[in-house]
Parts: sequence; C-alpha cells; structure tokens
Amino acid sequence: MAIIITDECINCGACEPECPNTAIYEGADDWRYADGTDLEGDVVLPGGKNVNADEAQEPVSDEIYFIVADKCTECKGFHEEPQCAAVCPVDCCVPDEDIEESDDFLLQKQAFLHK
Repeated sequence: MAIIITDECINCGACEPECPNTAIYEGADDWRYADGTDLEGDVVLPGGKNVNADEAQEPVSDEIYFIVADKCTECKGFHEEPQCAAVCPVDCCVPDEDIEESDDFLLQKQAFLHK
C-alpha cells in the first residue's frame, strides 16, 4: 500500500524531508516524477502509466501535505518503516487502503525510481 496523509494533518512539515523518494509535497505545490529520483523525460511507471517525469503535475491537495502514490514505496529499500509515519506528531500518515501493493512491487518501484 502507499501511504496517505489524512485531513488531520497540521501542516508541520516534519514528513517532507524524511521521504527518500521525494513523494511528499506541501499542499498546493506542483510536483514532478523527476523530483528526488533518477527519472527524466518520457517513462513508463512500474504500474504501466506513461508519464513525462519532467512535467509539472497538479497538486493532490490544496490544503495539506500530500503523498504522490506513484512515488511512495513505504520506504522499502531504504528503511524498516515508513519514515513519514515515524515522525508525524499527529499520526496522520497511514496506509492507503485503496492502493494495495506487495513488498516485491514496492521494491521494484524503488529500484525504478533510483536506477
């Protein structure tokens, strides 16, 4: 599963610098697949989606910090647990029940993002 940030977020920003994939952004910020990864230009994501890694993407949330699911690996390949959840003072970084991903897929995604 990817991690999501719930609306209990207090916008403290503790999670953002902890993400090894640069998958966490401040509310209303545009984001790119290339941010903090080795991706550039046109790529096919492990899930099969075609994207341009350098193009700005619309924010997932305009109000609170958000996590880009396509970039979230639950810190697999980096840490034993998701670092955003470990540092969140209000426990609002939780598994996204709508996005089920196996450990193998998360590791494949991590290897793809950081070639």
